[in-house]
Amino acid sequence: MQSTDDKVIAKIKKAKGGALFFTEYFLAFGTSKTIAKALERLVKKQEITRVARGIYARLQTHPELGTLYPSTEAIAQAIAKRDKARIIPTGSMALNALGLSTQVPMNVVYLTDGAARKITIGKRKIVFKKTAPKSLATIGKISGLVIQAAKEIGKDKLYEHEIEIIIKQLKKEEPYRLEHDIKLAPEWIRIIMRQAQTTINNE
Repeated sequence: MQSTDDKVIAKIKKAKGGALFFTEYFLAFGTSKTIAKALERLVKKQEITRVARGIYARLQTHPELGTLYPSTEAIAQAIAKRDKARIIPTGSMALNALGLSTQVPMNVVYLTDGAARKITIGKRKIVFKKTAPKSLATIGKISGLVIQAAKEIGKDKLYEHEIEIIIKQLKKEEPYRLEHDIKLAPEWIRIIMRQAQTTINNE
């Protein structure tokens, strides 16, 4: 008869390398206390790694880079998927993702319609801030980021070269998504988004 540890590791090994797992994924094999103990033992055996409280991963190894840890974004997306919640990066993460800042933030903040919470990953933190559904209604990954990044910089504080970067990024957005998201942006951000739209239409 297979032990709980064997069942847990068998399920983990079926997933892609680098995949993330939550304690509740294994509840078919026992109580949450039994599963937590099994995962603890597998961490001690170095079969899996504890990424954060209740979050585990079977890490991949790269021949040159060594052990590959999951990115903050991958962890945030996995939590959102588990919670069936929508999330959108804000602040310095949105700036970094668009190339408006080279600073990689230690603490990242996501707006969510799920539960507000803080996840500690080593020295980093992921903060989920509860927000109104309207703030999460954007459907374009790039246009959604642009709205958050522009809000972070502030009205009348965008330099010409930053507007150029934003327009260049928005040109990669699918036109129907951009069209949809323009309606959700504050008027001063809409002006920049419309500039991108005009550029796309004229090309």
